Amino acid sequence: MTDERVMIKCRNCGARNRIPVARLNDGPRCGRCKTPFPAIATPSRPVVVTDRTFADEVLASPLPVLLDCWASWCAPCGAMAPVLDDLARSYTGRLKVAKLNVDQNPVTASRYNVMSLPTLLFFRDGKVVDTAAGALPKQEVERYLYRFLAG
Repeated sequence: MTDERVMIKCRNCGARNRIPVARLNDGPRCGRCKTPFPAIATPSRPVVVTDRTFADEVLASPLPVLLDCWASWCAPCGAMAPVLDDLARSYTGRLKVAKLNVDQNPVTASRYNVMSLPTLLFFRDGKVVDTAAGALPKQEVERYLYRFLAG
């Protein structure tokens, strides 16, 4: 796995940089302007996101983000939880998996028109690039991730 790379866009000059996952914690710099990238946390568990932390955790993330919009009363959302835990472990260093409780964070849920649960939002460079609704098996989510991470 040491040859795996993640694409990170420099916030200073906009250049896209391919950084080896193994070097993410070594203080990599942009290849064009030499600006250091901020420390990149590569959690192996989903990160809890709130209306207050959404911009920092999702929109400003140097890694692509898979955001799970869920609610505690939603049985299909509960069925997705172990799938997302497994994906967070499997894609550590290449993808940030985040969870947003829509009942406790209505501003963000409304901003992205979350109408059904669970809803998965795929963010790259602070923008939604794909969505999926409903409880999906791991293989189906990975099909989305394959397209999402390749782009």
